[in-house]
Amino acid sequence: MRIVLLGAPGSGKGTQSQRLVKEHGIPQISTGDLLRAAVAKGTPLGVRAKEAMDAGRLVEDEIVLGMIRERLAEPDVANGFILDGFPRNLLQADALDALLTELGQPLDAVVQMDVEYDELMRRISGRRSCADCGAVFNVLTTPAQQIENDKCPKTGEPHKLFQRPDDTEETVAKRLKVYEEKTRPLIDFYRGKGILQTINAEGDVEEITERLEEALQAATVQTPAAAAKRKAAAKKKAAAKKAVAEKAPARKAPAKSAAQKATAKKAPAKTAAGLKRAAAAKKAAGKGATTKAAGKTAGKKAGAKGTRRRTAVAKAGRKTKSAPARRTLAKKKSAVKKAGKRSR
Repeated sequence: MRIVLLGAPGSGKGTQSQRLVKEHGIPQISTGDLLRAAVAKGTPLGVRAKEAMDAGRLVEDEIVLGMIRERLAEPDVANGFILDGFPRNLLQADALDALLTELGQPLDAVVQMDVEYDELMRRISGRRSCADCGAVFNVLTTPAQQIENDKCPKTGEPHKLFQRPDDTEETVAKRLKVYEEKTRPLIDFYRGKGILQTINAEGDVEEITERLEEALQAATVQTPAAAAKRKAAAKKKAAAKKAVAEKAPARKAPAKSAAQKATAKKAPAKTAAGLKRAAAAKKAAGKGATTKAAGKTAGKKAGAKGTRRRTAVAKAGRKTKSAPARRTLAKKKSAVKKAGKRSR
């Protein structure tokens, strides 16, 4: 993992960095150590840094970034690194981000180690450093017997402890003020990138280490690189599943039982064609019913008309038959009358 430990002076960055080195086998990169080593070796960057320090100036970011670039080119950082003490401001953070992007080694996590102001004062005033290996101890929180039993990895002897000038109480207040003004804005900077984790860095050292490990695990899941890996793995799994499905023989549908077949015959399939035919049949049935009703109505009308015609014919026949009979009788009466007149 590529990690930045962010926190005020005395927040325990150095102590936890050493623990991460032992646990994960990745190196701690301290800009202070880089500067001292470069000055001691007399490298080109070391010479420039020494000139700035001798003149009482801050070492330029360009020099520090150059040292970090050289350090990241070494083989022991292949599995990651821990940056301690850098970046200290937004300009350095931007420059570091550009450098790591160029090298293809973006940060995986930035952990903000949160400690109250009073506790920071106590820790810094009790801090002591080894003159040979740079190991940091706190005489107020670390048992004296433990410090004595711990041997310097460079000399094999007990650590040669001293108090750095910037760890005295007189300078602590100034350092914390600079941190609040310059470094604390980095919290929002890295939160915006989605890689910030914050832990409570007060309490037992072991408990703080556990919190730090949990934060790093959470950061590993959330990083863009981790998300890309999960996406690639899911895509690969889907491709493999598809390949297996294509190679597998087609499965035959299970044979239907006699009861199922009978039910299938009775129940028409609800396909698009079947539904269309059913609709057409329903429409035809509706038309047939309409035609039948119209036929019945027409038949009734025709029957009534026939009945009226028959009645009229019958009446006409009766009139025709009775008319001749009445005329004949009248003629007979007239003839009888005339005959009677003649006989008189």
